[in-house]
Amino acid sequence: MPDSIKIAVLDDYQRNAQSFANWSSLEPAAKTVFFHDNLSDIHQLVTRLEPFSVVVLIRERTRFGDVISRLPNLKLIVTIGMANAAIDIEAARARNIVVSGTEGMDPEATPVLTWALILAITRSLYSEAASVRSGGWQVGIGTDLAGKTLGLLGLGKIGQVIARYAAVFRMRVIAWSQNLTADQAAQRGAERVDQDDLFRQADILSIHLRLSDRTRNLVGEHELSLMKPTAYLVNTSRGPIVSEPALIAALQTGRIKGAALDVFDQEPLPQAHPFRYLPNVLATPHVGYVTESTYSHAFGQIVEDIAAWLDGKPRRLIG
Repeated sequence: MPDSIKIAVLDDYQRNAQSFANWSSLEPAAKTVFFHDNLSDIHQLVTRLEPFSVVVLIRERTRFGDVISRLPNLKLIVTIGMANAAIDIEAARARNIVVSGTEGMDPEATPVLTWALILAITRSLYSEAASVRSGGWQVGIGTDLAGKTLGLLGLGKIGQVIARYAAVFRMRVIAWSQNLTADQAAQRGAERVDQDDLFRQADILSIHLRLSDRTRNLVGEHELSLMKPTAYLVNTSRGPIVSEPALIAALQTGRIKGAALDVFDQEPLPQAHPFRYLPNVLATPHVGYVTESTYSHAFGQIVEDIAAWLDGKPRRLIG
């Protein structure tokens, strides 16, 4: 390895990546630079990253596809998690670039955030808190959860946790995914229904699928048109699973009552994006995984991955 390996940590919005791991342990073999902004322009991104041999990605904050072929010095990509839809694995493989990840993310982190959003939107906590902050007082009436139907689009690891939470709140839980059977659903605390019935019956629809070619835009105009006008949509999975134009239209016209969103097609959200100002949207900045436990494990393992690669023994390989 050369003496002057440069490591770029991208999109460190909160300026805390450095504090969660011992990056100095990589010196003098490598030097780490932390970037706190987000560059969506590919030309600016290439210019910034050209000197770096290692790029660290904090989940999918930066799309890392076309840029790969334009970075001749790039040798290693490291990401939080063992899957990252923003990385073009084939492009990396074609350039013999190693891609490593991290294991052991907090399995409760995203479910807890999901349930917090469900509670917040059904009790209008965002508007109630805004009213207090501006000098006002009560402005709305909350929605009861007991007896309501929670529809889970996906009943994997996260969906199963949400089903358990719903049981505590005495909700009926229904679920659908392409390969889910009735027996599997029952074992996980839910009733399997057909896809259209999931949207028709749900008082709250919560999305827990992986983003893929099959699930991209899975929730579109048709699905949203089936939902009750009193229903809420919650998405803490990936933004592109839901057609953004269709969701914006449904929210603007009152086709559904509201949405709580932690994920978006473009992150950070553009300043003028409707999700920033629509009164029936509760938007959080993709913080489902952002907990002390997750960051402590992830950044520590990222440093381990880089050290192993420097030693010629890369670990936690992806793809």
